Amino acid sequence: MCGIFGCILRNREAAPIIHAALKRLEYRGYDSVGELTIHKGRFYIKKDQGKIDEVHRVHNLDDLPGNIGIGHTRWATHGAPLEVNAHPHVDCRGSIAVVHNGIIENFAELKLELESRGHVFKSRTDTEIIAHLIEENSKVDSSLGLVKATLEAVKKLEGSYSI
Repeated sequence: MCGIFGCILRNREAAPIIHAALKRLEYRGYDSVGELTIHKGRFYIKKDQGKIDEVHRVHNLDDLPGNIGIGHTRWATHGAPLEVNAHPHVDCRGSIAVVHNGIIENFAELKLELESRGHVFKSRTDTEIIAHLIEENSKVDSSLGLVKATLEAVKKLEGSYSI
């Protein structure tokens, strides 16, 4: 079980809103926490193991630029509760970010397939493969937009989940 939040704001920074929302969702996962914002087309990420207040004391989760963002509280199912396994996860290029709740049952075989195509994974979570699947779909067919590449990735996932 995990907590997921995302927002697109007009005239406010997203990070404090995400932080407040994750605080309310902490009961859904307290092994780790992470936030990602987008500012001028660039990702800014802060994440670590531990409860939200602990991570905030070390990383100041409110101090990320941008008015668009996602956040996640994690209850570890695949991969130990370590910083490297905290969400959000990104693809090889650092251009696709994913948070996820649930279990991808066929993640091990998908990971092997993606590794054989040159993808490098940083975590031991089932979530990270989603970002890499979307990236792979974009590489295989550059005419696919983000939505279609994501829909093609979802077709390969087995399990119960939300992204």
